[in-house]
Amino acid sequence: MSSTSPAEAPGGREPGRDASGQAERDGGVPGLDAHLGYWLRAVSNHVSYAFQAKVEVHGVTVAEWVVLRALFDAPGTKPSELAAKLGLTRGAISKLVDRLVSKDLVAVRSDAHDGRAQVLTLNAAGRALVPKLAALAEENDAEAFGHLGEEERARLLTTLQVLVERLGIRAVALDRE
Repeated sequence: MSSTSPAEAPGGREPGRDASGQAERDGGVPGLDAHLGYWLRAVSNHVSYAFQAKVEVHGVTVAEWVVLRALFDAPGTKPSELAAKLGLTRGAISKLVDRLVSKDLVAVRSDAHDGRAQVLTLNAAGRALVPKLAALAEENDAEAFGHLGEEERARLLTTLQVLVERLGIRAVALDRE
């Protein structure tokens, strides 16, 4: 006699349910809602699009915000160093910097130690804009994750950081431009 009851499939799960407890679909194929990636994408898209709408009011894209924020902490950075830090190509950084220069938010200067090299700095308008955009990032996080308790939020952040490390993710995907 089998130890599995009629209400349980092998492995201790209910018939018609996958290992995560989600209902299996036609042919035993789990539905989209059974996949973590589906839920991560849904949350990521929601949070990203909401932030994009907020920063665009200030005339910048999310990718430009990332560059501005990096330069806020490290003025005088060479474009190649910025590309490496953000995990972007030099070409992508060049396009972003050109746009930020045209918006009068970033200045490109010759390196004082190597006249052939260039360094990037925020100008006054860029330096004034970063705290405003950072406040929008905090607001966006609060809207999306404010319902989580402090411990839950810390656990989520740690889990995401571990995933990034284990997957070898070097850069966060930025908006396509």
